[in-house]
Formats: sequence, structure tokens, C-alpha cells
Amino acid sequence: MRERDATLRPRLVRGAIVGAAGALAAALLLLSGILSGFEAKTWDARVRLFAHPDAATSQVALILLDQASFDWGKKTNDWSWPWPREVYSAVVDFCMRAGVKALAFDVLIADPSQYGVSDDQALGESIGQFGRFVAAVFPGNDKGGVATWPAGALNHDISVNGLSAWLTPSVQKAINNNYALFPIPDVLTNSKVVGAANFSQDADGVYRRGRLFTIFDGKVMPSLALAMYAAARETPVSVSVRRGRIVVDGRSVPINSSGQSLLRYTTAGATTHQNYSAAAIIQSDIQLQSGEKPNIDPKELAGKYVLLGFSAPGLMDLRPSPLSPIVPGTEIHATMLDNLLADSFMRDMPTWESILLIALLGIAAGLAASLISGTVGTVLLFVIALPVPIGLSFLSYGAGVWMPLIASELAVVLTLVGANVMNYATEGRQRKYIKNAFQQYLSPAVIEQLIAHPERLQLGGERRELTIFFSDLQGFTGISEGLSPEELTALLNDYLSAMTDIIQEEGGTIDKYEGDAIIAFWNAPLGQEDHAVRAIRATLRCQARLTELRPAFRERVNKDLYMRVGVNTGPAVVGNMGSHTRFDYTMLGDAVNLASRLEGINKQFATYSMMSQATRDAIAGAFPARELSRVAVVGRREPVVVYEPMFDDEFAARKDDLSRFAEALPLFYQGRFPQAIEKFDAIAERDPAARMYARKCRLLADEYRISTTADAPPSGWEGVWVMTEK
Repeated sequence: MRERDATLRPRLVRGAIVGAAGALAAALLLLSGILSGFEAKTWDARVRLFAHPDAATSQVALILLDQASFDWGKKTNDWSWPWPREVYSAVVDFCMRAGVKALAFDVLIADPSQYGVSDDQALGESIGQFGRFVAAVFPGNDKGGVATWPAGALNHDISVNGLSAWLTPSVQKAINNNYALFPIPDVLTNSKVVGAANFSQDADGVYRRGRLFTIFDGKVMPSLALAMYAAARETPVSVSVRRGRIVVDGRSVPINSSGQSLLRYTTAGATTHQNYSAAAIIQSDIQLQSGEKPNIDPKELAGKYVLLGFSAPGLMDLRPSPLSPIVPGTEIHATMLDNLLADSFMRDMPTWESILLIALLGIAAGLAASLISGTVGTVLLFVIALPVPIGLSFLSYGAGVWMPLIASELAVVLTLVGANVMNYATEGRQRKYIKNAFQQYLSPAVIEQLIAHPERLQLGGERRELTIFFSDLQGFTGISEGLSPEELTALLNDYLSAMTDIIQEEGGTIDKYEGDAIIAFWNAPLGQEDHAVRAIRATLRCQARLTELRPAFRERVNKDLYMRVGVNTGPAVVGNMGSHTRFDYTMLGDAVNLASRLEGINKQFATYSMMSQATRDAIAGAFPARELSRVAVVGRREPVVVYEPMFDDEFAARKDDLSRFAEALPLFYQGRFPQAIEKFDAIAERDPAARMYARKCRLLADEYRISTTADAPPSGWEGVWVMTEK
């Protein structure tokens, strides 16, 4: 017995030391943030596995302007985008008839309607009659919008007890916003509350968290979810804040150090809440006015909180969530409201608890490994021990806690491997053991891939500078409606093949096809010093090739095909995203979103190729380009300078008109609209971009009431073309 104890004691000590070392290594990796991307993916998997309807899920409903609604508006009513405001009035009126608790538009209506003042007034009157409407506001820290609350905002802020004590400099820096884009006065003055409609992404671009409120101009601005909650109440909402939580009418909402709350997504799928097509709601309102039976009974929305948002791909309000790579942005607001109503927010496990758990798992695994000997025992230990952190993470999820699974699993893995390596090293079998040990939890196929290209197969990818290409065919929805499925497929195959050949010849990586849209990028997986030059050359070659193919395509569809392209250069997360057995090589990040926005912005200037300032800097004069504008896109506060790239021969052929355009553009920046109109009009017949500028200048001159002889910029003009639609 004493001999056995003497032999066992050193093994236990060695096992405890190895366990502590494995736990320490895992804890250091956890604290360094290296595991964050991997951990986030495992959290998303837990969400998809365990998400289910909550107590308040049925109280929240969505009205989505989906692709079918978009097509219906164009085909049936000939509505161009943006739609008339009276269309939104119909949605408000239907919700008022239904008796919904509160209604919010996840849409920033910041510009006067192109259909006239009466169109805005009609929407404002409907909102005022409804009485419980929440208007979307977009706060931020980059210049854009206003720096103070507009007079029409009234008392749209919410009082928060304990705020001053909680607002340390670090917290204030995280939640304070210097600027905000507010809706037009007709919407603002008739709304009961305004709500911040923007969310911050996690580092990998996925929306997992949100803030119940932010600070703007020294006052609290509620989120869209909190604003809806407040709008439905007859009495003021009670909100207090303290370290680690926000209390709303007795509901305790855990927050992190920057005031963010971890969302509990409530069921699996592309959307988690009951949703209705905007077209169906509008049609039902018309039917009710005509005394007909509506397609949708208003009773279905009675007593619910309703949000209107976009889900049509072309409107660019699709976001990655733990449930799906693409969900309507409105769904994130609905989830936060759902959590608030049900008092069901999740919380992060505190750092000290995480480290303690990692230490316990590591030491326990080390002690167990010290007691096991032999191949069969070792295999059984791995089989039993490896699922333990996973099981604990499942239990923690049920308790509403995000337990760090990767670090916990890593502590067990490192400990088991380390302990067994030490055991086998004494017997001269170290290398054989390592291979056998890894085979217990990694498939042979994955091991071979890791050996061949370990840097390319890390789930979650890496952060790299990319040049990103988004393209889309102009008016393709209308073209496709006139084709049979076979004809449409053949047309797309011919078009996509021609464009793909050029992109790949230029060294680009095709990310995906989305219908007629092409998404590609350069500088990954292989590095390319001239990635921006390659992307712009591919863009111009694609446009030239489409010009060659246009006559043949016209014979097939009786319409000319034109392609809009947006190109941006910037940092993004790129790599194999997905599960351990099935993944795609793709990219995520703000630079990707901007490239997508630039593709759509072409429509505003009647151009077909557009690149950002970052891309222009990166090509270093390899291609001539004209400066198109300084634009502020939805979701970004800092204006982006955009350019139209060209081949040398095209630039030379248009030299005179481009020079005149360059003379007129500073006048627009300076707010000297009458003078700018004169110069843009001179080339408008030959230059579509000049024609669009002349139209914009006239609208701004009317808006600012500038006389034809004025030579000074209007008050508040910053020389930025603001894009108010997503």
C-alpha cells in the first residue's frame, strides 16, 4: 500500500502541475482575445441549438418590405424607390385600426418626399393620430446630422436614475454620440418617442449585443426597443443604472463595461418573430377602406409591438446574427424588445468566474490523466473528458450565461495531451502518442489539411486588407419577369461566366453569387501587393466585356444590360466561416458593407463604376478617375469621397466634359448651387452624372431657398451628398 501511495503521489502532483499549466495557458489565451473569434462561433452554435420562443416572442411582430413587396410596388403601382410617404401612412393606419401597442419604423426618413410637402404631411398626420409611434434616429460620432436635439424632438429623451455616477470616462466614451440624423419634422414632431436605430457589431461583424440607450447632446436617447416599450406605456418608464446592470420597471438587464447587453435570440431560422409582407398590409388597409374583407385581419396584430423594416436584398438592411448570416436588421431590434418584455437577457460570465472554472477543469483533467494508464484507458478518458466543457456550456446557456467554451475545452485538451505526453515520454512513445491522441478528436481529413495549409483552415479567419468588389445588374428584376426559368438560367450563366473569367484572370476570389450579383475580393487567400489595381482593372474589363455582349443580350431579352459596380479597399475578416465539417471561404466587416453600399450609390449619380477614396489611394494613379462626390451613407457618419475610374482612352475622349465637371463640383461642395447648376447644365446632355447633379442642386436650392444670384453657402451646408436610404 505504501509503495502504491509512493508511486501515485508523484503522478498526482505531476498531473496537478500539468493541469495548472494547461489552465494557465488557456486562461492567458482567453485574456489575450485570441480565442474571441472562435468562441463567438461556438456561441452562435449554442444559440442555434437552444433558441426557442420566449414568453414575449408572440407580443412582437414585424412588417417587412421584402422583395415581393418591392416588386409589387413597382409592377402594380409603378412606385419608384423611395416609395411615396403615403404608402407608409397606410401601414400606420392599419396598425392604428389593429390596436397595436406601439409602432416603430426602422427606417430613417431624413429627406423631404420627392412627391411633395403634402406627402410628408399626410404621413405626419397618420403618425400623430396613432399616438404611439417611435421614429428612428441614427446617432454616431462621425460628422453627419446635427449636434443638438432638434426643437421638434420635444422630450423624447428618457430619464435614467444613477446615470451620472455610472458614467465614468470610459463608459461615456463608449456610449456618447456627438452627432445624430433625425427624421423630417412631420415625422419627428408627431412621434411619441424617438429611438436609436443603429447597433454595434462584434469584431467578426455579427450582431450579438445591443445598448438599451446611448447619450446624445447630454441626454439619454433610448434604443428603438426601449423607445417602443416606453411608447406603449401611459406613465413614464422607470430606468435606473448601476454597475453591471440596468433596471427597467423592475426588469434587471445585465450589461458589460461599455453598457452593452447580450441578446437572447428566441428561435432558430432567418427571422424569429411573426412577420408580414408590407405589400399585404398595404393591400389590407386599402381593402378595409373599401369595405372589403382584408387579406390580413387587423386582429392578428392587436395588442402587439410592431416594427417595420426592410428585408429586400437590394435595400441593404440584412445583417449577420448568431442564427443566420443574413437576417433583417429590424429583427435585431425585435429581439432586444422581446428580451426586455420577457426579462430574459443573457449575461457574460465574469472574468474571475471564467478563470476559476478553467483552473478547476484543467486540474481535474490533469489528476484524472495521472490515474489512467494504457491505450484503452486513455481513449476512454478523452471520450469522457472532452464533452464535459461542452455539457457545462449547455447548462450555462440554460441559466442565461455565456460560458467561455473554447478556453475551457482548450484547458482540458492541453492538460490531457500534456499529461499523456509526459507519461509516454518516459516510455519512449511520445511522438506516437501525440498522433494517436489528436486522432481522438480531429478527423483524419482535418489533420491532413492542417498539415498542408494550417494558416488557411482556422475557423473564423484572419484580419487582412482586401479590395472588395460588388456588382449588380440594373433593373434585373424586371428583366427576369419576362423570361422563362430556362431562359433566365441561360442568361445568368452566360453573363456570370463572362464576368467571372475576367475576375479570376485578374487574380480575384469569387466570394459568392446572389442572383445576378457578384461578390469578389482580392488579396486573400494569397497575398497580392497590387490587389486594388487588379480589382479596378477587372471592373473596367468587365464593363468593356458587357458592352461587347450587350447587343447579343438585347436580342435575347429586348433590353440592354448594364452593370453597377462598387469597389472598396479596407480591413476585413476573411477565412473559412462555418462549422468544423462544412465551411465557406468568405469575408465580413465594415469595409465589405461599404463596397456593397457604393454599388447601390451608382444609381444616385447615373454611373456604373464607383470606387472609394481608399481604393483610389491604393491604385496610386494606375487608372485615371474623376471625383464624383463626398457621400454620407446610412450606417456611417464620416463622409466617403467616391470616384469613377476609367481606362486611359475613355478619360482622354471625355477630357473636356470631365474638366467642366471638375470645375462645377467645388461649387456644389461650397453650396453655391445656382453657379453649379449653370456649369452642370452645360454638359448634362453628354454626362449623366452632371445631369443628376443639376437636379440635386435645384432640389437643394429650393430646400435652402437660395436665390439665383446667391453666391454664399447656406447655413449648415457641409458639402456632403447624404444617402438616406439603405
